[in-house]
Formats: sequence, structure tokens, C-alpha cells
Amino acid sequence: MIFNDEKVLVTGASGFVGAAVARALAAQGARLRLLVRATSDRTNVAGLGAELVEGDLRDEGSVRRAAEGVRYLFHVAADYRIWAPDPEEIVRNNRTGTLAVMNAARDAGVERIVYTSSVATLKPLDGDAADETRPATPEQAVGAYKRSKVVAERLVEAMAADGLPVAIVNPSTPIGPRDVKPTPTGRIVVEAANGKMPAYVESGLNLVHVDDVAAGHLLALAKGRIGERYILGGQDVSLGGMLGEIARIVGRKPPSVVIPRAPLFPLAYANEAWCRLTGKTDPFLTVDSLKMAAHNMYFSSAKAEAELGYRARPYAEALRDAVDWFRAAGRIA
Repeated sequence: MIFNDEKVLVTGASGFVGAAVARALAAQGARLRLLVRATSDRTNVAGLGAELVEGDLRDEGSVRRAAEGVRYLFHVAADYRIWAPDPEEIVRNNRTGTLAVMNAARDAGVERIVYTSSVATLKPLDGDAADETRPATPEQAVGAYKRSKVVAERLVEAMAADGLPVAIVNPSTPIGPRDVKPTPTGRIVVEAANGKMPAYVESGLNLVHVDDVAAGHLLALAKGRIGERYILGGQDVSLGGMLGEIARIVGRKPPSVVIPRAPLFPLAYANEAWCRLTGKTDPFLTVDSLKMAAHNMYFSSAKAEAELGYRARPYAEALRDAVDWFRAAGRIA
């Protein structure tokens, strides 16, 4: 899709997926407007020649100012935390922010919107790949982040049914370059590449290159049906398989010790309690992550492939790009 200097708003462009979407748009000739917080790391938006609007998704006025005069909008921003001292804060932030963006887009007359949801809103099928026909309820979601994305996605679906021109995309687990923060999966890549994961809890996930996710966003803008959701995934792989591939890329011996989940729960509770006490916000082991590990998060992108023309490269290429970027950034020895 060629944009011919049309103005496009992206929220969350300082983050991992948002930055990839912004770069894909810039490559297709879009005139970018990016909504960023005053405290956001600007590394991922440097050099894009974009118009930056400072604001916060919880500040409806700043969101409305950002939406004025744009033709298309990608709402990628989210409170992406697996854990927080107050878990309901994650739910409030994602619901409030999504509502503010959708209302601003509607009132500004934005022609088309792509909302970035997550496969977290879908119920997994252990052993098989789940698709878009398995929406979860908030009560079925494990943890505050997944619940927040279910709540926000249902809100967007209701607004689409009321005429809002929005399509929904559900990325699986993106990996690749420019994972500045990094994301929880990016942390696993770094730890494994540095030989700091001698053991692991077996699970399964769907890995996808972040640039393929970004390309899927543009396809959803051009071809996505209003109110429909599209999984943007890559390949299903066990966590052990992922760690083995990382070890192969960096030339290390892969971890061989698989730890059962049950004995780790006391450690997870203690880790969360320590973070509450010390004010730290990023425990590596959480109760919710152990609960999630009980399910293989495998997904099918068949709908996006058939309707949008979406394609994803092999997950090993995505891992190599992630490792190369983290090494260049000094995070991998």
C-alpha cells in the first residue's frame, strides 16, 4: 500500500511493535504523526522524520489533538506488563487508553483504523493451533495483561458494530530487532544467549518476526474487514526448541534441564513479594507466567493469509535478527 504523503497517526511507536509499524509506514510514503509520552525513550523513532505529539493515552485531550487531520490511525500502544503491584491498573490503563483513541478517531473522522490486540484475547488449544473463532472472556484470561486486552478488544468490537471503521490484528509473540526495553520474550532471548538459562519450564509459543507483524498491520489497513480480527503469527515452537535455536545461533550448549511448574510457585510468590517491597516492577518469574506455561500458545494465521495475503518468515530468522540486534546493542556478550 502506497500512502502518497497521507498523514497517519501511530500510537506506541516508541515501543517494539509500534516502531516496526512506523518504519513500515515510512517506507511506503506515509507522513507520520506519532503520539509519544514525554518520558518515552525516543531511540525507536529517531531518524523517521515524524511529527511527534507529546501526550498520554489517559489524557483524552492530547489524544484528540494527535488525531486531528489524520487519514489513518494505528493504535499499537498498550500497557504491556505481565505483572504490576496493582494488577487492575493494567486493565484500567488499556481500557481507558483504547476508549480514548477510538473516540478521538471517530470524532476526527479518521477513514480507517487498525487496532493492535493480541492472541492473549483467544483461548489456546493445547496441542493444536487456535484461530480467531476462540475469543476468551475476561474471566477466562490468565493474568491482568491478558484480561486487559480482552476487555479492550471487546470494546473495539462493539464500536466497530456501531460503525467505527476499525479492523483488529492479533500478533502472537514478536521477536526481532529494536526491542529496546526489552519485552518479556526479548529478555528470554538475552538471558538464553548469555548462557543464563540452564533450565526452563517447558511450554509452547508462536514466534513471529516483528517486521512481518508490521507488514500485517498495513495489510489489515488495506484489506481487513471492519470488526474482524486477524492473527498475525509465525511458527509454533516449544520453549525448549526456541532455547535450542538460540544456543545454536550463539554457539552455546542448549539447556537440558526441564523444571516442573509446581515447585516454582512458592518462588514466584516470593519474587513478587520482594518486588512489591523494593519497588521493582519487572520480576523475571511470576505466578501468572507459570500459569500461562501450562498451555501451549499455538495459533494459526490461516485467516490473515487467505484474506490479507499475510506471510511470515521462519522463526529461526527472527531469532537470528533478534540476537544480532541485542549483540550490537551490547546486551549479549
